[in-house]
Amino acid sequence: MNETQQLITLAVIALGTVLTRALPFLLFPAGRTVPRPIRTLGELLHPAVFGMLVIYCLRNLQPLTPPYALPECISVAVVVIVHLCFRRTLLSVLAGTLCYMLLVQLVFC
Repeated sequence: MNETQQLITLAVIALGTVLTRALPFLLFPAGRTVPRPIRTLGELLHPAVFGMLVIYCLRNLQPLTPPYALPECISVAVVVIVHLCFRRTLLSVLAGTLCYMLLVQLVFC
């Protein structure tokens, strides 16, 4: 890819990023009520994305072969416990990821 193609690609990516960030503010300015379907989508999309993430992460578990899905099960338990204690989604995800990485790199290697 030459420099011109790289610049065009970068410009298209930047334009797409700016448009996706600015479009909601242009369509629904402050003081204007957001339509009910959009509000419902905003309420349901977050849990749906995390549900899909959980399914994606646990889809290839093999409980009959070592390490018997223990790193995944322990990490899921850590996520649940941290979330119940602190109610912070990002903290829960980070704790579960850190737990899983430590388990597969140091304990179940």
